[in-house]
Amino acid sequence: MGTSRHRRWRRKIGPVSRWLPTFARVSTVLLLIALGLFVALRVAAPYLITTGFVRSGIEDALSKWTGYQAEIKGDPVLEFWPTPRIILNEVTIRQPRESGDKLLGSIESLSADFSLIDALRGRTSFHEFHLVRPNLALTRDEKGLIDWSYAGLLARAINGVRYENGAEVLDPALDAEIGAVTVEDGTLAVTDIMSAKTYRFDSITADIAWPRLSDAISAVVIARSDGEDLKVDFASRQPLLAFAGKSAEMRTSLTSNLLTARFRGIASIASLSALSGNIAASIPDVPALLTWSGRSIPGIGTLKSASLESDIVSSGSGLRFNDLSLSLNEASATGVMDLSTQPGKRPKIGGTLAFDQMNLKPFLDAFALRLAAGEAEEISGMREPLQLLDIDVRLSARRAQMGLFELSDVGASMIVTGGEAKFDIGDSAFEGGEMTAHLEATQRDFDGGGKLQLSIRDADFAALAERLQLKGPLPLATGSLDLDLQSPKAIWTTGLADVTGRLHFWTKEGTLPGIDAAALRSQAAEKQFFPLSAAAGGAFAFGRLDLQADFANGSAEIHDAHITGPAQTLTLSGVITYQSNGLALSGSLEATDPAKAAELPLLPFFIGGSWPNPVISPVPLFGNSPHAQ
Repeated sequence: MGTSRHRRWRRKIGPVSRWLPTFARVSTVLLLIALGLFVALRVAAPYLITTGFVRSGIEDALSKWTGYQAEIKGDPVLEFWPTPRIILNEVTIRQPRESGDKLLGSIESLSADFSLIDALRGRTSFHEFHLVRPNLALTRDEKGLIDWSYAGLLARAINGVRYENGAEVLDPALDAEIGAVTVEDGTLAVTDIMSAKTYRFDSITADIAWPRLSDAISAVVIARSDGEDLKVDFASRQPLLAFAGKSAEMRTSLTSNLLTARFRGIASIASLSALSGNIAASIPDVPALLTWSGRSIPGIGTLKSASLESDIVSSGSGLRFNDLSLSLNEASATGVMDLSTQPGKRPKIGGTLAFDQMNLKPFLDAFALRLAAGEAEEISGMREPLQLLDIDVRLSARRAQMGLFELSDVGASMIVTGGEAKFDIGDSAFEGGEMTAHLEATQRDFDGGGKLQLSIRDADFAALAERLQLKGPLPLATGSLDLDLQSPKAIWTTGLADVTGRLHFWTKEGTLPGIDAAALRSQAAEKQFFPLSAAAGGAFAFGRLDLQADFANGSAEIHDAHITGPAQTLTLSGVITYQSNGLALSGSLEATDPAKAAELPLLPFFIGGSWPNPVISPVPLFGNSPHAQ
């Protein structure tokens, strides 16, 4: 069996061994011929191809591509090893003088590979371009498009491209080979006609792969703008449609220390009318990004980071963000948002966001859009952002923090319309009770002042005082509060001295620690004045507390605060200067039941000094004392 198999293998291998040497010889001969032709062409090329011929060819190619006139001042250099290549210096590209002499740009050094066979046949074709220190100037017109309007090959291809059956279609007569383009240490200035601004980029390094005009493009660009390094990745199977401002499939991303963003889907560089895809953005340092962009938002220091990811689609005259994931600092939310941009109306942001937990202050900061100081004068005709943008956002959160307060099961809304902004907490759980709030900012984008209305019902103020670590004899009880404050200054810059308003506070039964009524009477009978701490051995129990106060000029005026206990009633009125914790109060301690007035006679006194340990001075019951009977 084994011998039989070996014989069959020898019969099969035998013919191969006979023709294999012939194949090897032929292949070797062909390879030597090709190598000889390659070397011969390289050796003979410098004698057959003139520098002027290739130079004029690339001048014609540049002029054909751009529609501008290419001028080369430096002496060109031809290289033939390892590939034929021309190097040109001091290249400028401008309109013909009879058409305006507009400068498109200049290139310190331009090199390109060219076809040796085509050159020997009297034609020139170039590929693999390398640009060293190009300086280009482009214009973005009123439609948001780069001005390709001059009659170059690229402009004709952009104008002639069309969309058919989901693909980019270009007439063969408009197609051309490009190849690879690399850029080293370039600069670019883009003048935006709509905003009258010029955006400058320098230290540009680029690697562009675009085999033909009708093919897909991919590009990686690294540049520096205002001291910040940026990296842009762009790819599209329909580049001409994209450059024409039409809807095109694209994938792009921006990476920097201040901002990371990406988009993948269908978009147009000139319009949002046919946008669909997925978008993501992350800002690790919001204040730093605003500083770099030359913008300023008051109070933004609390908003450190922000990010979002969403599916985005054009909807009517606006955009819809579906499956939105939004993060502000450590707070994360999901929801749906809409951006409406109807003609003749202000753009409007609306939608709903659901948070697990959030800090309301950074969220308010994120919507407190305004111009930086002095910028309004620099941009003539620019109106304040509150006049340019309407907002109607609904919020919900299982837990929320607003300053020192913690809320749960919050339902809130943010509404900005015209020149007013309103933030409402319609429902929330607060210290075992309920809280509603209304914050309103008036004209001039929050700079015209605002007001705050706060209503708390049946909250545990004892727990709140303990959690906030407040000192002094404060009422420990379940109570309610109505607060109405106003400020003529910008909300973000308002100090305590700028606030005016009214407070009404009332409670059910509770205690006032640090006040012993018996010790207070005993000290008053023995001393002309004594510190409150001398009568702090017990607590004043009460069945009801009712206090009203007015705020103005950095102080609160107390109007007949009544703390009614089962046996005695404590009454207070006067002024508290809360910036310095100063007190100037008149008070009295008397029997709750008038029938016990003899047993617990009226004790008037004056309280002065500073909180939490002021000085008490009894007031004699004679003369013009307001407590004299």
